[in-house]
Amino acid sequence: MDIRPAKVSDVKGIHALVEHYANNKEMLHRSLNAIYENIQEFIVLENEGKIIACGALHVSWEDLAEVKALAVSEEYKKQGIGRKMVERLQENAKELGIQKVFTLTFKPEFFKKLGYVEIPKEMLPHKIWSECVNCYLFPDCGEVPLLFPLH
Repeated sequence: MDIRPAKVSDVKGIHALVEHYANNKEMLHRSLNAIYENIQEFIVLENEGKIIACGALHVSWEDLAEVKALAVSEEYKKQGIGRKMVERLQENAKELGIQKVFTLTFKPEFFKKLGYVEIPKEMLPHKIWSECVNCYLFPDCGEVPLLFPLH
Protein backbone atom coordinates (compact mmCIF):
# COMPACT_ATOMS: atom_id res chain seq x y z
CA MET A 1 0.00 0.00 0.00
CA ASP A 2 1.57 3.21 -1.19
CA ILE A 3 0.41 6.77 -0.71
CA ARG A 4 -0.02 8.38 -4.11
CA PRO A 5 -1.47 11.49 -5.74
CA ALA A 6 -5.22 11.19 -6.22
CA LYS A 7 -6.78 10.70 -9.63
CA VAL A 8 -10.18 11.73 -10.91
CA SER A 9 -11.23 8.08 -10.66
CA ASP A 10 -10.64 8.30 -6.86
CA VAL A 11 -13.11 11.12 -6.27
CA LYS A 12 -16.12 8.98 -5.35
CA GLY A 13 -14.01 6.94 -2.91
CA ILE A 14 -12.62 10.11 -1.33
CA HIS A 15 -16.11 11.54 -1.10
CA ALA A 16 -17.50 8.41 0.57
CA LEU A 17 -14.70 8.43 3.16
CA VAL A 18 -15.10 12.14 3.94
CA GLU A 19 -18.89 11.88 4.11
CA HIS A 20 -18.69 9.02 6.61
CA TYR A 21 -16.87 11.30 9.07
CA ALA A 22 -18.84 14.41 8.14
CA ASN A 23 -22.10 12.59 8.85
CA ASN A 24 -20.70 11.79 12.31
CA LYS A 25 -19.81 15.50 12.79
CA GLU A 26 -16.10 14.67 12.91
CA MET A 27 -15.18 16.70 9.82
CA LEU A 28 -16.81 19.04 7.35
CA HIS A 29 -18.76 17.89 4.31
CA ARG A 30 -17.14 18.25 0.89
CA SER A 31 -19.20 18.07 -2.27
CA LEU A 32 -18.22 15.86 -5.18
CA ASN A 33 -17.76 19.05 -7.17
CA ALA A 34 -15.32 20.50 -4.61
CA ILE A 35 -13.27 17.30 -4.63
CA TYR A 36 -13.19 17.17 -8.44
CA GLU A 37 -12.13 20.83 -8.62
CA ASN A 38 -9.34 20.30 -6.10
CA ILE A 39 -8.24 16.75 -6.97
CA GLN A 40 -4.64 17.94 -7.53
CA GLU A 41 -4.41 18.75 -3.81
CA PHE A 42 -5.35 15.23 -2.68
CA ILE A 43 -3.31 12.17 -1.86
CA VAL A 44 -4.79 8.73 -1.23
CA LEU A 45 -3.93 5.34 0.12
CA GLU A 46 -5.60 2.50 -1.72
CA ASN A 47 -5.95 -1.13 -0.72
CA GLU A 48 -7.42 -3.73 -3.07
CA GLY A 49 -9.05 -1.04 -5.19
CA LYS A 50 -10.65 0.80 -2.26
CA ILE A 51 -9.62 4.25 -1.00
CA ILE A 52 -8.80 3.71 2.68
CA ALA A 53 -7.24 7.11 3.43
CA CYS A 54 -7.19 10.57 1.93
CA GLY A 55 -5.91 14.03 2.68
CA ALA A 56 -5.27 17.28 0.89
CA LEU A 57 -2.78 20.13 0.96
CA HIS A 58 -4.19 23.52 0.04
CA VAL A 59 -1.72 26.36 -0.48
CA SER A 60 -3.07 29.47 1.23
CA TRP A 61 -0.24 31.95 0.86
CA GLU A 62 3.45 32.13 -0.07
CA ASP A 63 4.55 30.54 3.21
CA LEU A 64 1.40 28.78 4.41
CA ALA A 65 -0.63 25.71 3.44
CA GLU A 66 -3.50 23.82 5.03
CA VAL A 67 -3.72 20.10 5.69
CA LYS A 68 -7.38 19.29 5.13
CA ALA A 69 -9.87 16.50 4.44
CA LEU A 70 -7.72 13.99 6.31
CA ALA A 71 -9.60 10.72 6.78
CA VAL A 72 -8.70 7.08 7.40
CA SER A 73 -11.24 4.30 6.98
CA GLU A 74 -12.55 3.00 10.31
CA GLU A 75 -11.13 -0.49 9.78
CA TYR A 76 -7.63 0.90 9.23
CA LYS A 77 -7.46 3.28 12.21
CA LYS A 78 -4.71 2.97 14.85
CA GLN A 79 -2.17 1.67 12.31
CA GLY A 80 -0.17 4.88 11.78
CA ILE A 81 -1.81 5.63 8.44
CA GLY A 82 -3.06 9.08 9.49
CA ARG A 83 0.46 10.01 10.62
CA LYS A 84 1.94 8.81 7.31
CA MET A 85 -0.64 10.80 5.36
CA VAL A 86 0.16 13.99 7.30
CA GLU A 87 3.89 13.41 6.89
CA ARG A 88 3.46 13.03 3.12
CA LEU A 89 1.41 16.23 2.93
CA GLN A 90 4.11 18.02 4.92
CA GLU A 91 6.76 16.70 2.49
CA ASN A 92 4.66 18.00 -0.40
CA ALA A 93 4.51 21.40 1.32
CA LYS A 94 8.29 21.47 1.77
CA GLU A 95 8.77 20.64 -1.92
CA LEU A 96 6.60 23.65 -2.75
CA GLY A 97 8.73 25.90 -0.52
CA ILE A 98 6.06 26.28 2.15
CA GLN A 99 7.38 27.22 5.59
CA LYS A 100 4.45 26.21 7.78
CA VAL A 101 1.27 24.18 7.60
CA PHE A 102 -1.90 24.50 9.60
CA THR A 103 -5.07 22.56 10.05
CA LEU A 104 -8.58 23.29 11.28
CA THR A 105 -9.83 20.17 13.02
CA PHE A 106 -12.37 18.64 15.34
CA LYS A 107 -9.62 16.18 16.41
CA PRO A 108 -6.84 18.43 17.77
CA GLU A 109 -5.28 15.69 19.94
CA PHE A 110 -4.28 13.69 16.87
CA PHE A 111 -2.42 16.66 15.40
CA LYS A 112 -0.88 17.64 18.74
CA LYS A 113 0.72 14.16 18.89
CA LEU A 114 2.38 15.04 15.57
CA GLY A 115 3.83 18.28 16.94
CA TYR A 116 1.14 20.74 15.88
CA VAL A 117 0.49 23.59 18.29
CA GLU A 118 -2.90 25.16 18.94
CA ILE A 119 -3.06 28.80 17.89
CA PRO A 120 -5.67 31.56 18.08
CA LYS A 121 -7.64 31.61 14.83
CA GLU A 122 -6.84 35.31 14.51
CA MET A 123 -3.23 34.32 13.71
CA LEU A 124 -4.37 32.90 10.38
CA PRO A 125 -4.85 35.23 7.40
CA HIS A 126 -8.42 36.25 6.61
CA LYS A 127 -8.07 34.52 3.25
CA ILE A 128 -8.27 31.21 5.14
CA TRP A 129 -11.85 31.86 6.14
CA SER A 130 -13.18 32.13 2.56
CA GLU A 131 -14.32 28.49 2.70
CA CYS A 132 -15.67 28.94 6.23
CA VAL A 133 -18.09 31.73 5.41
CA ASN A 134 -20.00 29.34 3.14
CA CYS A 135 -20.27 26.66 5.81
CA TYR A 136 -23.53 26.12 7.64
CA LEU A 137 -21.61 25.99 10.95
CA PHE A 138 -19.99 29.43 10.48
CA PRO A 139 -18.89 31.30 12.56
CA ASP A 140 -18.70 28.91 15.52
CA CYS A 141 -18.06 25.48 14.10
CA GLY A 142 -15.77 24.30 16.88
CA GLU A 143 -12.81 23.46 14.65
CA VAL A 144 -9.49 24.06 16.40
CA PRO A 145 -6.67 25.80 14.47
CA LEU A 146 -3.23 24.22 14.84
CA LEU A 147 0.10 25.13 13.27
CA PHE A 148 3.25 23.17 12.40
CA PRO A 149 6.49 24.86 11.29
CA LEU A 150 8.42 23.13 8.50
CA HIS A 151 12.16 23.60 9.04
